[in-house]
Amino acid sequence: EAQLVESGGGLVQAGGSLRLSCDASEFNLDGYSIGWFRQAPEKGREGVSCISPSDGTTYYLDSVKGRFTISTDMAKSMVYLQMNSLKPEDTAVYYCALDRFPHCPGSGSVFGDSGMDYWGKGTSVTVSS
Repeated sequence: EAQLVESGGGLVQAGGSLRLSCDASEFNLDGYSIGWFRQAPEKGREGVSCISPSDGTTYYLDSVKGRFTISTDMAKSMVYLQMNSLKPEDTAVYYCALDRFPHCPGSGSVFGDSGMDYWGKGTSVTVSS
C-alpha cells in the first residue's frame, strides 16, 4: 500500500521553529487534499492545516493561524508544515494525511479526520517552555 512518511519533528524551545515534511512521492497530489493533524498526549486528534492543490485554498486551526504555513512541492509530491513561534501547547505527534475529496474545509470549520484516506505514522514535536 502506498505510504506517507513524515519527518522533521524534534525538541525545540518555545518561540522556536520547525519544518515538518511529508513524503507523498507514491501519490499524485493533484487529486487530493492534504492535511496535517496532531495528537497531544491524552487528547484527541485535531486538524491543524489543509491544502488543496486543485483550488489553491488552505485551512488553519485558529490557534496556529499566523504561525504555521502549509505548502507543497508538487514536482516532488512533498508537503510541508512550517511552524514558527512554537508554544508548549503545540507539543504533539503530527500526522500527514490525504483525502480523495480534493477540497479543504472553510475557515472557522472543524477539520475532522474521519474522511482522510491515507495516513502517515507521525513525527513527534516537543516544545519546551
